[in-house]
Amino acid sequence: MNKMKINILAGALCLSLGMGMTSCLDSFLDVSSKTESNTETFYKTENDAWRALIGCYDGWRQTSSAMATGFYLGSETMSYECFGATGNADGRGYQAIDRFDISQSPSDLNLYEADWKNYYAAVYRCNELLAHEEQIEWKDTDSKHTTYIGECRAIRALLYFDMVRLWGSIPLFDAPVNENRPQSDASEVFALIFEDLKYAMTNIPANAYPKANASSNDGHVTRYAASALFARAYLYYTGYYGTEPTGASKAEALAAVEEIISSNEYQLVSEFKNLWPAASAGVAEVADMETLYGTYAGDGNSETVLAMKFTSSQDYDGNNDGNRWQVMVGMRSLNAAPYGKGWGGLTVNPAFVDEFPNGDTRRSASIIDLEGEGITSSTDFANSYKDQREYTGYAVKKYSPLCFADGTSASKEDGSGDFQTSNHQDYVIIRYADVLLMAAELGSPNAQSYFDAVRKRAYTTNGELSSGYSQLSVTKENIMQERRLEFAFESINYWDLLRQGVDYAANKLALEATTFSGGSADVIKINADRIRETKGLSQIPYNQITLANGMLTQNAGW
Repeated sequence: MNKMKINILAGALCLSLGMGMTSCLDSFLDVSSKTESNTETFYKTENDAWRALIGCYDGWRQTSSAMATGFYLGSETMSYECFGATGNADGRGYQAIDRFDISQSPSDLNLYEADWKNYYAAVYRCNELLAHEEQIEWKDTDSKHTTYIGECRAIRALLYFDMVRLWGSIPLFDAPVNENRPQSDASEVFALIFEDLKYAMTNIPANAYPKANASSNDGHVTRYAASALFARAYLYYTGYYGTEPTGASKAEALAAVEEIISSNEYQLVSEFKNLWPAASAGVAEVADMETLYGTYAGDGNSETVLAMKFTSSQDYDGNNDGNRWQVMVGMRSLNAAPYGKGWGGLTVNPAFVDEFPNGDTRRSASIIDLEGEGITSSTDFANSYKDQREYTGYAVKKYSPLCFADGTSASKEDGSGDFQTSNHQDYVIIRYADVLLMAAELGSPNAQSYFDAVRKRAYTTNGELSSGYSQLSVTKENIMQERRLEFAFESINYWDLLRQGVDYAANKLALEATTFSGGSADVIKINADRIRETKGLSQIPYNQITLANGMLTQNAGW
């Protein structure tokens, strides 16, 4: 197995840029060098810059592969769509996150500690490359200078965008320094995010990674990915903070997504279910990947604007490259081919299931209906049910692990994969459907046609529109509801609620629902006052507050 190791020593922030890098078939993350380097001998050639950029991508990936809670899992746990769930005898950390209430698990004072460390380690990698930009001898012709730096800055923007949404005011580093810093106001963090994304939008050539060549495009932050992120960050900031940010305007955000649309680089996949392996899959024998993947449109398909890449080679020796949160959403210790087993997190709120109108194909493509799909008749169901916390009868399908007919994990073609570590489904950060709906929300003259395109696809099977389809006017309310259904379980909807106002989110998230834990009725109660008190922000790890000698302040309500 090839590993890239680029050692950068900087006190407590000593990092190995190649930590966790493993070989990946047809992936731009493949690096074969075994050269040991440091900041004195490295950052001299364009190839060095490329290797360092790979380290930045890997640092970003480790925020999922080496997560504790993780941004994506945390986002879904806090959402209206899902409950924390997991095993009936497990700790209640996810319940604390779900209810915004640490009294659910008073000893969990560091729910996001590994995530905090992973994010800042990844930011440090980006800052190292950016700090050495001028000492690199860039090529005179066909140089990738602005492409590499643009990607690096976009990755840093992505990292900070996740962190500032989770924790609000956070320490801000734009250079590779090892020092204790107080929290910066969120507006300052967003200013750097917009500055970085503008650089990427301007300096990554449109043809650097053309969509027509999916093998080179797949996984990179392209010019268009940066543009979509710019619009997403703008909409979040203006919604949550209720003011215009420094460094971004509505006109710029709309122009960014309109440029993506006019590029003709992307298009909607014809049927919604084909976006997701589990929704497209057939029951297959070991190694029969054609049957297993069925109608799946594939990684890096025409709708993927940006995805986080994973491989199946993660192990228990520190090589972190798998989709480690995917196992969380698998049904609790229950294989029901093609759906593979997992830890039973994120059981789906039945009230959310009921929001899907008749004829909307997104319901069956997004959600496993255990009774409707005959899974409750399985001989293994009873044991799973007794071990499951907050069972609702519904599980996440979009990111369900897969298994072969005999229950063997399908994370590797030969059936040798570890169901806990080998899952490698891409996590799609931005789809073209999101670009269309953001453009509609931002006031495009073509708003109605963009909105209609997304809705029509949702009601289309084999090229035919369902009788349940009806045209809706393109209002803010209708767009936001469409986003709830379109982006379910994609770690988007919680932030969509918050950007409509904390009070709005609090009222929407508040509920009292009966689930079943260990086979017995279990009432979940989420109080709107908890969301208002926390302002929808998450717990800063107390260990980090201690290490900062009180320079960090805990978010209200935690």
